[in-house]
Parts: sequence; structure tokens; C-alpha cells
Amino acid sequence: MTTTRNATGQEPALLRRIEGVIETLGRAIAWLTLAMMLVQFALVVMRYALGIHSMAMQESVMYMHAVVFMLGAAYTLRHDGHVRVDIFYRRLSAKGRAWIDLAGTLFLLLPVVLFIGLGSLAYVASSWAILERSSDANLPVIYLLKSLIPLMSLLLLMQGIALSIRQVLILRGRLAALEPEHEEVL
Repeated sequence: MTTTRNATGQEPALLRRIEGVIETLGRAIAWLTLAMMLVQFALVVMRYALGIHSMAMQESVMYMHAVVFMLGAAYTLRHDGHVRVDIFYRRLSAKGRAWIDLAGTLFLLLPVVLFIGLGSLAYVASSWAILERSSDANLPVIYLLKSLIPLMSLLLLMQGIALSIRQVLILRGRLAALEPEHEEVL
């Protein structure tokens, strides 16, 4: 993650608020990976040691994975954990990186996030209208699971706005950017 600070060592309040929400949610969701691993372990033990299979538990692992992926996407973006082909990026100045990040956010991230979010509303609404359930395990949570799509879009939109604000402040010289934490290629 590229971290920025102003002259007083504090980020602007709006950035702290947006990224505070993303950070808190991301850390909370990370604990779900432990639960997911424990349920998967229990499934393996039940199946191979006891000969018992639970379709509901099997689906719950898939649902937990979906929650981690969908609600953790903005956290990953905040920490610059998405795949980036940075052949030139890492060699650029802080302002050069800010221009690339701003352009990528404004012309790629935000339009795609808005497309997904707005495009999913009718899909989610139709699932809620019938209170969609799983056909295999009859778990009554499919409509809740599908609701994660616009929620993911909202969180990514919030983080995209925070990234845009941050990059504009870097370009204006109001925030200093620290060097990004990228692995060196040998």
C-alpha cells in the first residue's frame, strides 16, 4: 500500500473515515477465513472418518468464501493487493504513480464498479422477491448472498473515491506519498 500523510502527519478526515470503515470490515472479514477453514476441516473429518456428508455445511463453505471475496475486495484494494503489472510503475516518481492510479481509478475502477453495482440491482431484487433458496441444501440465504454484489460495489466505490482524493492531494503537493511496498523482481 502506498501511504500518504500531510505536513501534520495526519490524513484528511474524509480519507480516515472511508478507509477506517474499509479497514475495520476487512479485518473482521479476515476472521471468516478461519471459520471457513474449520468448517472445511470438519467436513473432511466427517466424510472420511465418520462417513457423514452435510450438503448444508458444504454450501456454507462456499457462502463464506463468497463473503470473504466480495466484502474483502475493497480492503485488498486499500492495501494495493490486487494484481498489478508494474513494469514501469515502480520506477516512476510519486506523482507519476499518482497520475496512473488516478487514471486507473477514474477510467477503469469506478466505471466497472458502477456497472456491476447498478447492473446487479434487478438481479438481487428478483432474488429477494422470491426469497431464493438453495436447491441442494435448501439454505434460505441465496438472496442474502446475492445482496453482497451491490454491497461489494458500494465498498469498492467508497475506496475508489478515497483513492481518487488521495491521488489528487498527492498531485497538488498536499500529501506526500511513501514508496509502494512491491516485491522486487530478480
